[in-house]
Amino acid sequence: MRKRRKLLVLGSAILVVLIVVGWYLHRTNIPLLEPRGPLAEKERNLMLFAAFLSLFVVVPVFSMAIFIAWKYREGNTKARYSPEFDHSKLLESIWWLIPTVLIGILSVVAWNSSHTLDPYRPLSSTVRPLNVEVVALDWKWLFIYPDQGVASVSQLELPVNTPVSFTITSDAPMNSFWIPQLGGQVYAMPGMSTQLHLAASKVGSYDGYSANISGVGFADMGFKANAVSSTQFRDWIHTASITPKYLTMATYSQLAKPSENNLVSYYSLLDPYLYTEIINKYMAPAGLSPGQRSEPISNTSGQTYPMSAGTAM
Repeated sequence: MRKRRKLLVLGSAILVVLIVVGWYLHRTNIPLLEPRGPLAEKERNLMLFAAFLSLFVVVPVFSMAIFIAWKYREGNTKARYSPEFDHSKLLESIWWLIPTVLIGILSVVAWNSSHTLDPYRPLSSTVRPLNVEVVALDWKWLFIYPDQGVASVSQLELPVNTPVSFTITSDAPMNSFWIPQLGGQVYAMPGMSTQLHLAASKVGSYDGYSANISGVGFADMGFKANAVSSTQFRDWIHTASITPKYLTMATYSQLAKPSENNLVSYYSLLDPYLYTEIINKYMAPAGLSPGQRSEPISNTSGQTYPMSAGTAM
């Protein structure tokens, strides 16, 4: 009777813990588990699949650890003492075979997902992608829309159900660009240009983060990624284009100075090659300014960028 009561108490405690954890996950907003884009959904499913497979090892190991500690406790005089036991072909086959199979499955999944979820891989869609150039600054994000001729600080506007091709760099310490509900993070590094392809499948406002510590203003270096309808996006582009602020290399130099808690601001883009000039600052040979560079530049992926305005021919 006492043994049954102890088992009942233990089972009840485990059930209560599972209920509390389930209630917490249901009530708490966890961006990684609430994807709003096709890429983020695939990444969420991959994490859940890997976590599910790990249960085949985690649950038996911890269950056996608790069982052995309980069975061979000092007060249990009925436990069998077997000092000569040193191996079992059956048991050893089980605890080697199961992890081997799991590792094999995870290897295949990791290989396939590494290619299908490659951030450089464009999303499959019949809709023309939106090009956005991203620059990480101290301590703010600059978003440049070269095809629309506008730019914004601390706000990213995206049309829903439209692939977005991000080209990302940094003009400050190395950083990481991350919108958890739309996809994984990609690093932003000075003098380098990385790529990321995302899309939002639902209208909404999603939090974007700086996912790499970059100084005293790092904690407040966030932004909003607003997924809106095509009509709302066109209206936003029009609003940004008629702003009295103009973005040139001169105004950019002021914008790039370190500042914290930056408000949302819009710019009309006058220099279509501003992003290239930002990278040129790090790639030009010693003693030459970006305007003196006589050939196009290329990032590590082999993508060639057009020459800066005023480049000598």
